[in-house]
Amino acid sequence: MQKQYDGYFIDLDGTVYAGKRRIPAAKRFVERLQKANKDFLFVTNNTTKLPVDVVDNLATNHDIRVQPANVYTAGLATADYVASIAEEGQNRVYIIGEIGLIQAFLDKGFELNERHPDFVVVGLDSDVTYHKFELATLAIRAGAKFIGTNPDSNIPNERGMLPGAGSLVEMVAYTTQQRPIIIGKPETIIMANALKQIGLEKSQVVMVGDNYKTDITAGIRFGVDTLLVYTGLSTREQVAREKIAPTYEIDSLDEWSVADD
Repeated sequence: MQKQYDGYFIDLDGTVYAGKRRIPAAKRFVERLQKANKDFLFVTNNTTKLPVDVVDNLATNHDIRVQPANVYTAGLATADYVASIAEEGQNRVYIIGEIGLIQAFLDKGFELNERHPDFVVVGLDSDVTYHKFELATLAIRAGAKFIGTNPDSNIPNERGMLPGAGSLVEMVAYTTQQRPIIIGKPETIIMANALKQIGLEKSQVVMVGDNYKTDITAGIRFGVDTLLVYTGLSTREQVAREKIAPTYEIDSLDEWSVADD
């Protein structure tokens, strides 16, 4: 028997859509949450997009209407985390990443600095160059704190599995011989920040996703209930081999009951 939740953390790719393909049950699920006045956040490891861009993609390509406040990216989570640990005067950051990550730091009052940063943040950057890795490596070796946005080795694309942010993070880890602080799923920093954002207790929320290794593992590590929907990456055969099962497993979000349905 399923429990009713006041808040939902929801993955995007594989859960709400599959690349460019729509998942109709996800649209109906989001609309049922809205009708029931449930709080929800799309918690995504994507750092290249601003929340407004995510909202535009959902509306334009998937006919799902939400607000930027419903989106919490690993870019936002990374900026929030670094702001929380930065000491007085530590406002210089060097970023390997795209606009969604860079803007998140600018909005927090950080200054971009290539030569003497207090923090080096590495995320997905489709225009990454040797020079960028060079600057990151030298800064970390000189004492800058090393932050990785997420550990994703690959990202799905219509052409196949492309290098993800984690592949860039690992290159910098290799050149510096230092392990970074990782923010995104399956780590729990993004989950803790999302919980602050939504303003609820752990017992009141559930993590919804298609990937056991990221979404569900993040929920398990953070201590919240999990709902695995088999519309994306993980299969029942794979999940059956895991030591800890998701709290719930469904084939479609249409199967999930929202209060006041």
